[in-house]
Amino acid sequence: MHIDPLEKKWLYVALGMVVLFLGSIFLSLALGIKPPSNVETIDSARLHLSEEFAEDNLGVHIQPDGSIKVIMVAGRYGFFPRHITIPADTPITFRWASIDVLHGVHMPMTNMSTMVVPGYVSEVTTTFPKPGDYPMLCNEYCGLGHDYMWSKVTVVAKQTWEREHASKGGES
Repeated sequence: MHIDPLEKKWLYVALGMVVLFLGSIFLSLALGIKPPSNVETIDSARLHLSEEFAEDNLGVHIQPDGSIKVIMVAGRYGFFPRHITIPADTPITFRWASIDVLHGVHMPMTNMSTMVVPGYVSEVTTTFPKPGDYPMLCNEYCGLGHDYMWSKVTVVAKQTWEREHASKGGES
């Protein structure tokens, strides 16, 4: 039985792809890599009535264990609140909900990026290594005002953050 050399090459390529595909599956299982499982639903039409995403509850919250949670809402055409201040070198958990359509959250020069899907709560935990001002932009087209959909995150040194919040009695 004779196999043309060109057919042999393509056979090797196809077998290599199968081995690569199966190897990636086994590797992801061995390392415990899974898709996000934090599937939390919410009624977007009644979002403003929810306890967590009520207008007066948006912003930065210091949790009893000392961790920091930021609650934000995405809606045409902005992220609310428009400006937040958080500490550097601290794990920050962002929680978003959309009041209308699909939005995307992207912060250039960081690893922060996620989609905010109506009816679901999006959650991302990240750390900002250095102080500075970071824009928060929408990276999913959401309508005519999409270009103006932004918010600003100011990251301050951890010592500055702790000093300011110690003087406020731990309030956020």
